[in-house]
Amino acid sequence: MSLLRRRPRIEAKTPEQLLAMRRAGLVVADTLALVRERAVAGTSTRELDVLGEESIRTAGATPSFLGYHGFRGSLCISVNDEVVHGVPGERVLADGDLVSIDCGAIVDGWHGDAALTLVVGGRESGTAADVALMDDTEACLWAGIAALRPGGRLFMVGEAIETSVDEALERRRAAGVPGVEAYGILEDYTGHGIGREMHMEPHVPNYAVTSSGPQVPVGATLAIEPMVTLGTIETSTLADDWTVVTDDGSRAAHWEHTVAVTDRGLWVLTAHDGGESGLSGAGAVFAPLSD
Repeated sequence: MSLLRRRPRIEAKTPEQLLAMRRAGLVVADTLALVRERAVAGTSTRELDVLGEESIRTAGATPSFLGYHGFRGSLCISVNDEVVHGVPGERVLADGDLVSIDCGAIVDGWHGDAALTLVVGGRESGTAADVALMDDTEACLWAGIAALRPGGRLFMVGEAIETSVDEALERRRAAGVPGVEAYGILEDYTGHGIGREMHMEPHVPNYAVTSSGPQVPVGATLAIEPMVTLGTIETSTLADDWTVVTDDGSRAAHWEHTVAVTDRGLWVLTAHDGGESGLSGAGAVFAPLSD
């Protein structure tokens, strides 16, 4: 808790540095798009990881995750009740699996980091609860991103995410969506600063806290990444020392983007369109730098 009471420093980047991070972000966007297309029934998570590494290296980039504190993959691939940090291996995907894929890449020393969640076989193969969870977690990502403002307070991000999740749960219950009884926002895993290191100060909670947090400067770059479950927020780590699973077996979704704060608004460095569509839908200002 003391971590949330202090005022961590948010490093500001120059326009030239933001453009360099955009190059890393586009490698991540391209890789996630490719892996998403290939995440079909009968494919192992290791095969997807090999594909992801090839995509990153072919682009002249380096995987951020491979070897990071001993991690044994270039992607984190988490399936069903696995929330984050899933280690790629022999597991074979099946239609209906809920899969979160997290990717990081380094270009000229600068990192990009993003994640998405999908249903193997397409939305029609997923349960109503899984599809709702996937969509509502993506929506709360954009709500959190939209809460960033030049000169604003950082922890408004978590407040916006929590509000979005609570409102989504209320709508799903009112609509009688089967299997949606609760949503849980993980508290032990947060967003973070990013730049020449993958994980930098500050931590960015995905839920409301009592502090308003530090002021957000122009040039800030942050990885916003809510993780939401269909049940508990209590988790455990498997014997591989990486894969995080829900204690009650409920399924989980994880979405993430690397976001830059410019002098006029926001630029999503890991989205092909710079976040224009998502920001517009969330009521935020799309403000890319010219390259």
